[in-house]
Amino acid sequence: MPIIMPSRNVYKTDVEDSYYHVYARGAGRSKIFQDDSDCAKFISLFQRYLSREAKHDSIGVPYPHLYDKLELLCFCLMENHFHLLVYQRDAGTMQRFMRGVMTSYSRYFNKKYDRSGPLFETRYKASLISNPSYLEHISRYIHLNRKQWRDSPYTSIGFYIDGQQAEWLRPARILEMFPSKAAYTRFVADYEANRQMMDELKYELANDITT
Repeated sequence: MPIIMPSRNVYKTDVEDSYYHVYARGAGRSKIFQDDSDCAKFISLFQRYLSREAKHDSIGVPYPHLYDKLELLCFCLMENHFHLLVYQRDAGTMQRFMRGVMTSYSRYFNKKYDRSGPLFETRYKASLISNPSYLEHISRYIHLNRKQWRDSPYTSIGFYIDGQQAEWLRPARILEMFPSKAAYTRFVADYEANRQMMDELKYELANDITT
C-alpha cells in the first residue's frame, strides 16, 4: 500500500481524535539542550502535564492537567530540535500542551544560561497524520534521529523495546500495529530497506512552514 504523506508542515484545523507529528528547533538552529540536565528538565515537563494526577507549582496552583486529553506516543530530543508524536483526544489540547512545555522550558533555559529573547525559531510546527499507515513510519523516523538510537535516554525507544514504563508516555497505539516488541525493533532497525521513506520524511522537514 502506498504511503500518503501529510501536507508539508502546515498546521491544519485543530481536530479531535487525531495524530500529529510536532517539532521545533532552536532560533538560528542554536542548541536548545546544552547538557543532560537540560534534557531531563524538558522530559520532566511531559510528566508535569501528562501524569495521571494533576501537578501543582510551588505555591499550590495546579498546572493544566491533560492526561485524559492528549497522549504522548513517542519523542526524541536532539541538540537543536525535538520531535514528538501525539494523539489529541480533545481539540485545542495540543496547543495548551506545547505552549506550556515550550514556555516553561524557555524560562528555565534563559535563566540557567543568563540569556534573553526567544529560544525557539518558531512557536512549533505540526503535521496532521490522516493516514494510519504513516504512524509506524513517523515513529521510526523519530527514534532514528539519534545515531545510537538503541541506547539513547532522550528518546522514547526504551519504552518500546526495553520495557520502560511511565504514565505520561503511551506507546500502545504504535506497538499494537506490530505482533511483538521484537518486531517493532526489527522494523526500526530496517533502515536500509526503507531509505526512500526516510529521505522523504527528511525532505518534508527541510521545507518547513511556520505555524
